[in-house]
Amino acid sequence: MRWADRWVSRFTIGIFGPVGKKVFWNQNAWGSIVSNTADAFTAKRKDIIVCQKIDLYSTGQHQMFSNFIYFIIALLIYTTYQPSAEPNLGALETLLLFISLIVLFSYFTWIQFQAIRKRISHETFSSLDHRFNVVLTRQSVLAIALFAIDVYGLSLSSFFTDITIFSIIPTFQALIFITLFVCYLSIIWICAHAPYQGLYNTDISMRSYVLSNILFSIPVLLPWLILSGISDIIFAIPFEAPKRFLSTTEGEVIYFVVFLFVIAMIGPLMIQKFWRCKPLEFGYHRNRIEKLCERAGLQYANILYWPIFGGRMITAGVMGLVKKFRYILVTDALLKLLEPVEIDAVIAHEIGHVKKKHLLFYLFFFVGYLLLSYAIFDLIIYFILYVEPVYRFLSTAGIHQTTVTSALFSLIIIFIFLIYFRYIFGYFMRNFERQADVYVYSVFDTATPLITTLGKIAATSGQPDDRPNWHHFSIRDRIDYLKKCEADRKWIKRQDQKIRKSILLYLLGILLIGGVGYHLNFGETGKKINQQFFITLIQREIEKTPDSPKLFSILGDLWYSRQNYERTIKAYKKALTLLPDSPQVLNNLAWLYATCEDERYRDPKQA
Repeated sequence: MRWADRWVSRFTIGIFGPVGKKVFWNQNAWGSIVSNTADAFTAKRKDIIVCQKIDLYSTGQHQMFSNFIYFIIALLIYTTYQPSAEPNLGALETLLLFISLIVLFSYFTWIQFQAIRKRISHETFSSLDHRFNVVLTRQSVLAIALFAIDVYGLSLSSFFTDITIFSIIPTFQALIFITLFVCYLSIIWICAHAPYQGLYNTDISMRSYVLSNILFSIPVLLPWLILSGISDIIFAIPFEAPKRFLSTTEGEVIYFVVFLFVIAMIGPLMIQKFWRCKPLEFGYHRNRIEKLCERAGLQYANILYWPIFGGRMITAGVMGLVKKFRYILVTDALLKLLEPVEIDAVIAHEIGHVKKKHLLFYLFFFVGYLLLSYAIFDLIIYFILYVEPVYRFLSTAGIHQTTVTSALFSLIIIFIFLIYFRYIFGYFMRNFERQADVYVYSVFDTATPLITTLGKIAATSGQPDDRPNWHHFSIRDRIDYLKKCEADRKWIKRQDQKIRKSILLYLLGILLIGGVGYHLNFGETGKKINQQFFITLIQREIEKTPDSPKLFSILGDLWYSRQNYERTIKAYKKALTLLPDSPQVLNNLAWLYATCEDERYRDPKQA
């Protein structure tokens, strides 16, 4: 595994995700709205909601966060794979199976979404929306499984090993595989487009729909691409100093941390270009947002249109840690469909993320994940070693041991990643969103406009307002908490205190994990574990080749380092039985007999 891939497998996630309130807009549907009341937002015809929108917990934002996760898992699958010496199948068999799987996947995906399309006029919006999201998620998981089959089952990367350019710049090969995964997801989005149009009553083109989903993933793919590409260039140029530096643990850590903070600073500049954002023109809306930012003391580089999903998603976002590369993002739908005071509330929410240092904390949590993965990296290796009998059994079925080992390693890494970001990172995301909600009180006397905005979203979504979500509290929870703050402002301080205590607890946990990681890698505990690791490794190699004097010699050296002199002597004698004239073993055994600190094993005559 390349060192860049190893770091990607430990830490592979972008930090530039937008934050805010999201709901899809359809102009025709909004034409039926005659007031700001919930009743006007829920006009129905034959149990089908006319004003069909998606709340911030539905397709738009859910899909955005899901796409992040899918691409990260795909990167982990690829970067943790160690190609075997030979492919599992021949070239022709691999090609036929590869094409067949794509055809089956495409057909099955098309059937699933067509079934939804046919039900649009017969079922409620809520039921169809749920079904649409379930199918979208299921097919995306199948796309990940298909990609894993390509990597581990078909060993596609083994067919690229003899191509020189891929050996020099491995990132090129990685790009091919990530593009393959993008193609799998694109098949899903292409099949989903028609029912998406009918269900959500939108005229967004297939090209815009697919491209918007792909562009969601730029914050994940761009840092990985730059990190991996730069490392390839460093190892390709004829200078030894940077190569030696990056070949050390200290060099890896320094390079990665520096890269992380640099990309965190300037990344938003590149991302807004990829997202094709354009400056918001001078006029009423820009002047109002500028005055609000000035009032809150927020500095930024620009206010941009965000053309996500054709601009039909009611959303705002902020990205960037420093003023020079900080951007406020708004969509056309946000500016057209919300009242000015509601737009102010949404922008105040985004300002709250900056003022409360949430983007910096997100970066800090990613570094925490890096520390966690670094601390347990060796433990994963040890675990894989000790379950070797399991994958040795699988190897008898014709699967290469390297493939099984890589797959097991990948599964463990993905499991840890999902647990960390689902429960730890997700916990802080939810509470940061709530803290950004109550920040509105720092700018305005009331949060009523934000409450009405959330109420509109809930009323038009066709979904329960208490629908659970891992990265945001439900709409009902958010509205209820804001109402508590309206009645008693002490709830604002309670939320701030809750976050401070949570961060303190997190810091203590990270320090504990850091200490464990240090002892595992540099302390006596780590040395003992490493010694036992190598002893187990050598013993298993001896089982495979019991006539190797070199293995018994190494085993004796390891037992000597553990001060287990009885086993040391036994291993050395076995080595001499196989190779009586070995000068190294004779010298080591003589030294033990002559100088052993345990006098029971001293034997000057034998020495």
